[in-house]
Amino acid sequence: MREPLPADMFDELCPSALNPIRFGDKWAGLVIRCLEHGPRRFSELRVPLSRVTPKVLTRSLRSLERDGLVERTVHPGTMPHVEYELTPLGRSMLQPMAAACAWTEEHWDELLDARESYDDAARLDHTG
Repeated sequence: MREPLPADMFDELCPSALNPIRFGDKWAGLVIRCLEHGPRRFSELRVPLSRVTPKVLTRSLRSLERDGLVERTVHPGTMPHVEYELTPLGRSMLQPMAAACAWTEEHWDELLDARESYDDAARLDHTG
């Protein structure tokens, strides 16, 4: 039995949420990280990705599958189920993603300051 994904794998202040470098759609990088240690069922992915609606998660998985980064396997039988797994091409994304996350952690304060400054200026533009 594989270890379950932790529900708090991507908390609200996770560097991945602040990372300006995108890998695919908004959720693709998080899905790739969830599949880093082996195949997962949709319900397993929903645990750490609880902020993603099932419809959007399905769309993200299909996009990753279309790009050749994720493989979808249907396991038939009396209790059929589907698993998603990184392909070798998908695994090749792990190293650049780790570098992007490390950069984000290093520049966390600067990113937060820049976003706060931008949001403050935007609020003034709309009220002034």
